[in-house]
Amino acid sequence: MNPVKNLMVATALTALVVGAALAQNTSGEQVKVNIDGSSTVYPISRAAVKAFEEQNKQYQGTIAVAFSGTGGGFKKFCSGEIDISDASRPILQKEIDACRNNNIAFMELPVAFDALTVVVHPKNTWASDLTVAELKKIWERSAQGKITRWNQVRPGFPDRPLKLYGPGRDSGTYDYFAEAILGSANTDTRSDYEASEDDDVLVKGVSEDANALGYFGYAYYEANNNKLKALAVDNGKGPVVPTDKNVEKGTYAPLSRPLFIYVNIVSTQNKPEVREFVNYYLENGEKLAASVGYVPLPAEGYHIASNHFFRGKRGTVYGGRAYLGLSIREVLLKTASF
Repeated sequence: MNPVKNLMVATALTALVVGAALAQNTSGEQVKVNIDGSSTVYPISRAAVKAFEEQNKQYQGTIAVAFSGTGGGFKKFCSGEIDISDASRPILQKEIDACRNNNIAFMELPVAFDALTVVVHPKNTWASDLTVAELKKIWERSAQGKITRWNQVRPGFPDRPLKLYGPGRDSGTYDYFAEAILGSANTDTRSDYEASEDDDVLVKGVSEDANALGYFGYAYYEANNNKLKALAVDNGKGPVVPTDKNVEKGTYAPLSRPLFIYVNIVSTQNKPEVREFVNYYLENGEKLAASVGYVPLPAEGYHIASNHFFRGKRGTVYGGRAYLGLSIREVLLKTASF
């Protein structure tokens, strides 16, 4: 992306972090719509809230958006605490069951695509790419306390300490990475790394440590690409860097993924603010996703999502599974056939 867009993304994300703190401190009597969940989707939802409230002055201060991770958001969503859950992976079967047990009917609406990005410090001159097998070697549970230096990852890498940064267990990014790299979202990664649900904490950690390696959503890399270096990922077909075009083509695999919002159907029936906000979100999804550094769906994708929202199409097309490596086109076909 060009420098002007990088500046826009960085400015937006800085404002979003401040916005999160303000949202969490807003009076409960004023807030009528609560959004929580993925820190990856948070920038899009916060941008949507800001733009929606600017155009609809009567709703200013009525929508709170925060992030506790995809898993944390679904816990709140399926217990009826929030109206909208941001998610960087599809809802899992255990979460579907929790929603069903609490009579929470929901709609699943894709809003953008992300390239989960593996990053190092710019002073790392030895690594430009890693294979999926090498990422597994680094992050699998058996590597804990054993893979601690770069030369253990690949012959030719220097004998330097390897410091890891990544999302915590409530993060959908953690779940997706575990399934994509380790083979199952139910397989734990090693735990001896610096973990946080706040991607800005991870950015800071990697950007200040020349021996570090971490992973998080593409927008956070784009906003900080002057102090981070993204690695290409080789899934057996050669190294591929995370870019808009590679995500659109489906060649950045298996770390390309759809991003979602899940909406409580009762909230859409009882709260006009929810109906109007979600409608605005989908109508402006392409612009909102691009403004914070993610890959928008084609116009057709937002049209399909809007049609599902208008019809009150409940449930998930993913059947409680993550469905790795789907291209944008494949996601659209699955969504359209639902």
